Amino acid sequence: MEKLSETVLRFQNIHKIFSSEGVQFTALEKINFSIHKGEFIGLSGKSGSGKTTLLNIAGLIDPPTRGDLFIKNINIKDLKDSELSLIRAQEIGFIFQTFNLLPLLTALENVEYPLMLLNIPDAERIERAHQALKRVGLDGFSHRRPSQLSGGQRQRVALARAIVKNPTLILADEPTANLDTKTSDEVFELLMGLQRDLKVTVMLCSHDNDLIAKTHRQIKISDGHIISDSLTGGAL
Repeated sequence: MEKLSETVLRFQNIHKIFSSEGVQFTALEKINFSIHKGEFIGLSGKSGSGKTTLLNIAGLIDPPTRGDLFIKNINIKDLKDSELSLIRAQEIGFIFQTFNLLPLLTALENVEYPLMLLNIPDAERIERAHQALKRVGLDGFSHRRPSQLSGGQRQRVALARAIVKNPTLILADEPTANLDTKTSDEVFELLMGLQRDLKVTVMLCSHDNDLIAKTHRQIKISDGHIISDSLTGGAL
């Protein structure tokens, strides 16, 4: 296996506690691990185990209650909200189970959207969006709206949207759960190919153990604790 290099994210004694009507619930407890550049990580666990909470913390959507999260060795506690928003916009791509495409926008416009938030010039933005769609096999589908696409095609648009800004990290939350088996395999293989070709780091959360088994590193979580963290020995 290729030697791991730059640390993208480091979780140090992370806890996440939610409170509702005076009752506290610990979603994550004593989470300690690092994510390195170029890894493809499969995160598994039962519903309610803490997988999505962990992804939300990794994606700077939800702050930890206690502990330290380091992004490229910078503690997020030292960053302003505006700085965190910029990192999220520039460095992190998101892929969701329900695609989260804007229904009134075309495929091209959905892929363009993250670049609009970064104030990328029009010509560059359109070219990058076209290239991203081409990478996921949707060349020629630019002007179709989500309602005119199959589930697999919608998820390919979501993949294109995630890679268009050349992120450091892609977080995928059950990206194949709403797809049939054949389409699920096709989308997963595409994601693996993009990870390999673009050298991007991917953390994928899934209930599908067959997909998790194909990732380079598997982390299993139960009741808010990491219970196993193992490498497959496959090439990154």
